[in-house]
Amino acid sequence: MSNGPDQSLKNRVRERAKLAIRGGLHRLDLDVSKGVYTRQVARTLAARSADTVLDIGANVGQYALGLRRSGYGGRIISCEPLSGAYAELERRAQRDPHWHPVNAAVGREPGTIDIHVAANSYSSSILDMTQAHLDGAPDSAYVAVERVDVTTVTELVERFAVDPARTLLKIDTQGYEAEVIAGAGDLLGRFDAVQLEVSFVELYEGQQLAEQSVAVLREHGYRLQSLETGFSDPTGRLLQADVLVVRDH
Repeated sequence: MSNGPDQSLKNRVRERAKLAIRGGLHRLDLDVSKGVYTRQVARTLAARSADTVLDIGANVGQYALGLRRSGYGGRIISCEPLSGAYAELERRAQRDPHWHPVNAAVGREPGTIDIHVAANSYSSSILDMTQAHLDGAPDSAYVAVERVDVTTVTELVERFAVDPARTLLKIDTQGYEAEVIAGAGDLLGRFDAVQLEVSFVELYEGQQLAEQSVAVLREHGYRLQSLETGFSDPTGRLLQADVLVVRDH
Protein backbone atom coordinates (compact mmCIF):
# COMPACT_ATOMS: atom_id res chain seq x y z
CA MET A 1 0.00 0.00 0.00
CA SER A 2 1.55 3.29 -1.01
CA ASN A 3 1.53 6.72 0.57
CA GLY A 4 -0.82 9.21 -1.03
CA PRO A 5 -3.40 11.97 -0.51
CA ASP A 6 -6.30 11.01 1.72
CA GLN A 7 -9.06 12.67 -0.30
CA SER A 8 -9.60 12.73 -4.03
CA LEU A 9 -11.18 15.76 -5.66
CA LYS A 10 -14.33 13.70 -6.10
CA ASN A 11 -14.55 12.98 -2.37
CA ARG A 12 -13.99 16.63 -1.47
CA VAL A 13 -16.67 17.80 -3.87
CA ARG A 14 -19.04 15.19 -2.45
CA GLU A 15 -18.41 16.28 1.14
CA ARG A 16 -18.89 19.96 0.22
CA ALA A 17 -22.16 19.14 -1.51
CA LYS A 18 -23.40 17.15 1.49
CA LEU A 19 -22.53 19.98 3.88
CA ALA A 20 -24.25 22.53 1.65
CA ILE A 21 -27.40 20.39 1.48
CA ARG A 22 -27.39 19.83 5.25
CA GLY A 23 -26.94 23.56 5.82
CA GLY A 24 -29.92 24.37 3.64
CA LEU A 25 -32.05 21.75 5.37
CA HIS A 26 -31.03 23.09 8.78
CA ARG A 27 -32.20 26.55 7.74
CA LEU A 28 -35.53 25.05 6.64
CA ASP A 29 -35.68 23.18 9.99
CA LEU A 30 -36.29 19.82 8.33
CA ASP A 31 -35.72 16.66 10.36
CA VAL A 32 -32.65 15.19 8.72
CA SER A 33 -31.11 12.53 10.95
CA LYS A 34 -27.69 14.08 11.48
CA GLY A 35 -29.15 17.56 11.87
CA VAL A 36 -31.69 16.40 14.42
CA TYR A 37 -29.05 14.69 16.54
CA THR A 38 -26.66 17.66 16.33
CA ARG A 39 -29.45 19.92 17.55
CA GLN A 40 -29.99 17.54 20.48
CA VAL A 41 -26.30 17.83 21.33
CA ALA A 42 -26.42 21.62 21.05
CA ARG A 43 -29.46 21.76 23.35
CA THR A 44 -27.64 19.61 25.89
CA LEU A 45 -24.61 21.91 25.80
CA ALA A 46 -26.81 24.97 26.29
CA ALA A 47 -28.77 23.39 29.16
CA ARG A 48 -25.56 22.45 30.96
CA SER A 49 -23.71 25.73 30.21
CA ALA A 50 -20.91 23.89 28.42
CA ASP A 51 -18.70 26.32 26.52
CA THR A 52 -16.06 24.06 24.94
CA VAL A 53 -16.12 21.04 22.65
CA LEU A 54 -13.07 18.83 22.13
CA ASP A 55 -13.82 17.45 18.66
CA ILE A 56 -11.56 14.39 18.38
CA GLY A 57 -11.70 12.94 14.87
CA ALA A 58 -12.94 16.01 13.03
CA ASN A 59 -12.41 14.92 9.41
CA VAL A 60 -13.28 18.02 7.33
CA GLY A 61 -15.31 19.74 10.06
CA GLN A 62 -18.78 18.27 9.50
CA TYR A 63 -19.52 17.89 13.21
CA ALA A 64 -18.36 21.39 14.15
CA LEU A 65 -20.37 22.96 11.34
CA GLY A 66 -23.42 21.01 12.48
CA LEU A 67 -23.02 22.43 15.99
CA ARG A 68 -22.70 25.96 14.65
CA ARG A 69 -25.81 25.58 12.51
CA SER A 70 -27.61 24.23 15.58
CA GLY A 71 -26.86 27.39 17.55
CA TYR A 72 -23.78 26.42 19.56
CA GLY A 73 -21.49 29.45 19.80
CA GLY A 74 -18.78 28.25 22.19
CA ARG A 75 -15.23 27.15 21.56
CA ILE A 76 -14.49 24.12 19.37
CA ILE A 77 -11.07 22.44 19.27
CA SER A 78 -11.04 20.08 16.27
CA CYS A 79 -8.33 17.43 15.87
CA GLU A 80 -7.73 15.80 12.49
CA PRO A 81 -4.54 13.89 11.59
CA LEU A 82 -4.82 13.45 7.80
CA SER A 83 -3.21 16.20 5.74
CA GLY A 84 -5.90 16.45 3.06
CA ALA A 85 -8.85 16.42 5.44
CA TYR A 86 -7.04 18.84 7.74
CA ALA A 87 -6.53 21.35 4.91
CA GLU A 88 -10.30 21.39 4.34
CA LEU A 89 -10.96 21.63 8.09
CA GLU A 90 -8.53 24.54 8.43
CA ARG A 91 -10.16 26.35 5.50
CA ARG A 92 -13.59 26.03 7.09
CA ALA A 93 -12.39 27.16 10.51
CA GLN A 94 -10.39 30.19 9.39
CA ARG A 95 -13.27 32.68 9.61
CA ASP A 96 -14.45 31.41 13.01
CA PRO A 97 -12.33 32.85 15.86
CA HIS A 98 -13.67 30.28 18.33
CA TRP A 99 -12.88 27.25 16.17
CA HIS A 100 -9.32 25.93 16.59
CA PRO A 101 -8.07 23.17 14.24
CA VAL A 102 -5.24 20.86 15.37
CA ASN A 103 -3.37 18.70 12.86
CA ALA A 104 -2.84 15.55 14.94
CA ALA A 105 -4.28 12.21 15.92
CA VAL A 106 -5.22 11.74 19.58
CA GLY A 107 -4.20 8.65 21.48
CA ARG A 108 -2.70 7.12 24.61
CA GLU A 109 0.61 9.04 24.47
CA PRO A 110 2.34 11.66 22.28
CA GLY A 111 4.44 10.58 19.32
CA THR A 112 3.90 9.60 15.70
CA ILE A 113 1.97 6.73 14.14
CA ASP A 114 0.82 5.36 10.77
CA ILE A 115 -2.84 5.79 9.88
CA HIS A 116 -4.63 3.84 7.15
CA VAL A 117 -6.34 6.21 4.71
CA ALA A 118 -9.78 5.11 3.49
CA ALA A 119 -11.17 5.89 0.06
CA ASN A 120 -14.04 7.78 1.69
CA SER A 121 -11.64 9.56 4.12
CA TYR A 122 -13.90 9.45 7.20
CA SER A 123 -13.42 5.68 7.68
CA SER A 124 -9.64 6.13 7.99
CA SER A 125 -8.20 4.50 11.10
CA ILE A 126 -4.99 3.64 12.88
CA LEU A 127 -6.40 0.10 13.24
CA ASP A 128 -6.80 -2.49 10.50
CA MET A 129 -10.30 -2.69 9.02
CA THR A 130 -12.29 -5.93 9.25
CA GLN A 131 -14.29 -7.65 6.53
CA ALA A 132 -17.50 -6.79 8.40
CA HIS A 133 -16.77 -3.09 7.82
CA LEU A 134 -15.97 -3.63 4.15
CA ASP A 135 -19.16 -5.62 3.69
CA GLY A 136 -21.19 -2.82 5.27
CA ALA A 137 -19.40 0.02 3.48
CA PRO A 138 -17.59 -1.15 0.33
CA ASP A 139 -16.37 2.38 -0.47
CA SER A 140 -14.34 2.46 2.77
CA ALA A 141 -11.39 0.30 1.64
CA TYR A 142 -7.94 1.55 2.56
CA VAL A 143 -5.99 3.19 -0.27
CA ALA A 144 -2.89 4.65 1.41
CA VAL A 145 -0.93 5.09 4.63
CA GLU A 146 0.11 8.41 6.17
CA ARG A 147 2.51 9.07 9.05
CA VAL A 148 0.90 11.50 11.53
CA ASP A 149 1.61 13.21 14.82
CA VAL A 150 -0.18 12.03 17.96
CA THR A 151 -1.22 14.12 20.95
CA THR A 152 -3.38 13.31 23.99
CA VAL A 153 -6.54 14.65 25.56
CA THR A 154 -4.47 15.62 28.61
CA GLU A 155 -2.10 17.68 26.45
CA LEU A 156 -4.97 19.41 24.65
CA VAL A 157 -6.61 20.34 27.95
CA GLU A 158 -3.36 21.91 29.10
CA ARG A 159 -2.57 23.65 25.79
CA PHE A 160 -5.98 25.26 25.42
CA ALA A 161 -6.67 25.82 29.15
CA VAL A 162 -9.82 23.69 28.96
CA ASP A 163 -12.10 23.38 31.98
CA PRO A 164 -13.39 19.77 31.74
CA ALA A 165 -16.42 20.60 33.90
CA ARG A 166 -17.70 22.87 31.08
CA THR A 167 -16.61 20.69 28.18
CA LEU A 168 -17.99 18.01 25.84
CA LEU A 169 -15.40 15.42 24.87
CA LYS A 170 -16.49 14.07 21.46
CA ILE A 171 -14.55 11.05 20.15
CA ASP A 172 -15.08 9.62 16.66
CA THR A 173 -11.85 7.84 15.79
CA GLN A 174 -12.92 4.69 13.97
CA GLY A 175 -12.19 2.02 16.55
CA TYR A 176 -9.44 3.94 18.36
CA GLU A 177 -11.74 5.44 20.99
CA ALA A 178 -10.36 3.39 23.91
CA GLU A 179 -6.85 4.70 23.21
CA VAL A 180 -8.13 8.27 23.19
CA ILE A 181 -9.84 7.68 26.54
CA ALA A 182 -6.65 6.14 27.94
CA GLY A 183 -4.83 9.35 27.04
CA ALA A 184 -7.37 11.35 29.05
CA GLY A 185 -6.33 9.64 32.28
CA ASP A 186 -8.27 10.79 35.32
CA LEU A 187 -9.77 13.68 33.33
CA LEU A 188 -12.43 11.36 31.89
CA GLY A 189 -14.75 11.54 34.89
CA ARG A 190 -14.34 15.32 35.03
CA PHE A 191 -15.68 16.14 31.56
CA ASP A 192 -19.28 17.30 31.80
CA ALA A 193 -20.33 15.26 28.77
CA VAL A 194 -18.85 12.67 26.43
CA GLN A 195 -20.01 11.77 22.93
CA LEU A 196 -18.60 8.46 21.73
CA GLU A 197 -18.91 6.44 18.55
CA VAL A 198 -19.50 2.82 19.56
CA SER A 199 -19.50 -0.39 17.51
CA PHE A 200 -21.66 -3.47 18.11
CA VAL A 201 -19.51 -5.58 15.77
CA GLU A 202 -15.73 -5.52 15.43
CA LEU A 203 -15.24 -3.16 12.48
CA TYR A 204 -11.59 -2.46 13.26
CA GLU A 205 -9.28 -5.16 14.56
CA GLY A 206 -8.88 -5.12 18.34
CA GLN A 207 -11.33 -2.29 18.98
CA GLN A 208 -13.38 -2.05 22.16
CA LEU A 209 -17.05 -2.88 21.54
CA ALA A 210 -20.11 -0.92 22.65
CA GLU A 211 -20.92 -2.85 25.83
CA GLN A 212 -17.49 -2.32 27.31
CA SER A 213 -17.27 1.31 26.16
CA VAL A 214 -20.59 2.16 27.78
CA ALA A 215 -19.58 0.29 30.95
CA VAL A 216 -16.41 2.39 31.22
CA LEU A 217 -18.43 5.59 30.92
CA ARG A 218 -20.93 4.39 33.51
CA GLU A 219 -18.09 3.56 35.92
CA HIS A 220 -16.94 7.18 35.62
CA GLY A 221 -20.33 8.54 36.66
CA TYR A 222 -22.01 9.15 33.31
CA ARG A 223 -25.60 8.44 32.30
CA LEU A 224 -27.13 8.18 28.85
CA GLN A 225 -28.47 11.45 27.47
CA SER A 226 -29.21 10.54 23.83
CA LEU A 227 -28.05 8.33 20.97
CA GLU A 228 -28.06 8.20 17.19
CA THR A 229 -27.94 5.01 15.15
CA GLY A 230 -25.12 4.75 12.64
CA PHE A 231 -24.71 2.52 9.61
CA SER A 232 -25.94 -1.04 9.14
CA ASP A 233 -24.81 -3.99 7.05
CA PRO A 234 -26.78 -5.24 4.01
CA THR A 235 -28.89 -7.49 6.29
CA GLY A 236 -30.04 -4.50 8.35
CA ARG A 237 -27.88 -5.34 11.37
CA LEU A 238 -26.85 -2.17 13.22
CA LEU A 239 -23.07 -1.82 13.29
CA GLN A 240 -22.41 1.57 14.87
CA ALA A 241 -24.06 4.30 16.91
CA ASP A 242 -23.15 7.55 18.62
CA VAL A 243 -23.94 7.86 22.32
CA LEU A 244 -24.03 11.09 24.30
CA VAL A 245 -23.57 10.73 28.05
CA VAL A 246 -23.54 13.39 30.79
CA ARG A 247 -22.29 13.48 34.35
CA ASP A 248 -24.83 13.10 37.11
CA HIS A 249 -24.65 16.22 39.23
